[in-house]
Amino acid sequence: MRKYIAEMIGTFAMVFCGTGAIIIDQVSGGSITHVGVAITFGLIVLGMIYSLGDISGAHLNPAVSIAFTLSKRLGILDAIAYIIFQISGACMASLILKLMFPLNENLGATIPSGSDMQSFILEIILTFILMFVILNVSTGAKEKGITAGIAVASIVGLEAMFAGPICGASMNPARSLAPALLSGHLQSLWIYIFAPIIGAWIAVLFFQFLNPKDK
Repeated sequence: MRKYIAEMIGTFAMVFCGTGAIIIDQVSGGSITHVGVAITFGLIVLGMIYSLGDISGAHLNPAVSIAFTLSKRLGILDAIAYIIFQISGACMASLILKLMFPLNENLGATIPSGSDMQSFILEIILTFILMFVILNVSTGAKEKGITAGIAVASIVGLEAMFAGPICGASMNPARSLAPALLSGHLQSLWIYIFAPIIGAWIAVLFFQFLNPKDK
């Protein structure tokens, strides 16, 4: 239960700070800027990895938990519980933001600015890169290194910075599901549920190919 609560708290913090930055940027006339939003996501992920990594691994992302299950690092029952608590934490964050900013229309939901297929492909590739980094920095001696959290958080911020204006750079079903449910913007939600899972699964395949002893 400690692991599950840790995942709920971590995902709550990520969604609250990340989508909160988007909302506040909108209501303040762009004072945070897109770059600021990307940095916010990276920094909150960094903080949660170092705060909760020793407790739950700080997945904060159903796609990551599924990938760790596929790579035999997380049991199926644990993965199901992780996902339930991650989504719960994300929904609590979006609910609080909705109460605080009732006039905001999308609550930081990820909505494609181009075609759905464009965002679908982008989300697959972005999640592949993120999950590939996570798998590599969480293996062997590197797992205890202080740079592991920096590497993961840097990828989150980097991808949000360059791909965010097109697809939202979610890479995380829970991060997209919560604001979509609370704001009612469900039209493109399928992209942000399936694409990250596919991207994470591909990352597992490549990681196992490059590290055959980890199969």
